[in-house]
Amino acid sequence: MSRISFSTLACPDWSWIETAEGAARYGYDGVEVRMVAGDTNLLDRPEFAPGCRASSRRILTDLGLQICGLASSVRFDDIDPTARAEQLDLGRRYVELAAELGAGFVRVFGDVLPEGTTVQSEGQVLGPMAEGLNRLGEFARQTSPDVQIVLETHGDFSETRLLSRLFDRVVDPGVGILWDTHHPWRFHGEALEETSRRVVTRTWHTHWKDSVTSSPTIPEPDSAGRDSAARARALMRGHRDDVSYVLFGTGEFPAGQCLRTLGAADYTGWYSLEWEKAWHPHLAGPDEALPGFPIAMRRLLAAIRC
Repeated sequence: MSRISFSTLACPDWSWIETAEGAARYGYDGVEVRMVAGDTNLLDRPEFAPGCRASSRRILTDLGLQICGLASSVRFDDIDPTARAEQLDLGRRYVELAAELGAGFVRVFGDVLPEGTTVQSEGQVLGPMAEGLNRLGEFARQTSPDVQIVLETHGDFSETRLLSRLFDRVVDPGVGILWDTHHPWRFHGEALEETSRRVVTRTWHTHWKDSVTSSPTIPEPDSAGRDSAARARALMRGHRDDVSYVLFGTGEFPAGQCLRTLGAADYTGWYSLEWEKAWHPHLAGPDEALPGFPIAMRRLLAAIRC
């Protein structure tokens, strides 16, 4: 059975109740929580305060929905050990929150290698990064075994040769990959079969989006757009805004081919729309962007299974 969700980046201004009602209205099975009412710091949201977590979870379950995962800003690319330790502590708090909300994963980043990193020196970065991932995975397994850690193909780690070299060092079985199916294909020109060979056996969650190389051209950002891009880069240095996103199924991304690749590997995770309205204010709003994805995805999945 396919499970279809969307990242709350698509509805940056919606409250928690509006998010739940929108997910039910547009035919989703769950929600991937990245932002609520414009706030990415989920640990400080009143909806997720310790005494409110059960009731916030119930708002979704009463509508037949799940929280598939929490998309944190935790990243392990800092060369400062103290900063990495702080990120590890933050990741642990997200794991605890995910467990109480019934979420299946916490998304984290590798993100960006320090400037000047070479193939010869990258081990000095990948080693500590893998250590952070392994320690967070171990914590999740020991305290919240239903919560997995997934590192996204994002930033420098959209290039899956580098991602593979990192995962050669990630030994904890509780750490897997969030395959943003668009990023390696668009930003690095990777063939889907090539990406799949490197990531699919450890892929536990997927992001979906679409784009074009021609028109519509990327508009010159206004002040709101510049502010959103700056905020995104403050959270994740690997953020890209040099792409023309379009509604899912109307662009160039070969979604059907990607689904066949996942199906051949017996993928059983979620299919999550990541419509980055929060970072690209010129994009269509949620009431335009969200309704089409479940319909298109279920149609594609049905065609592949025939």
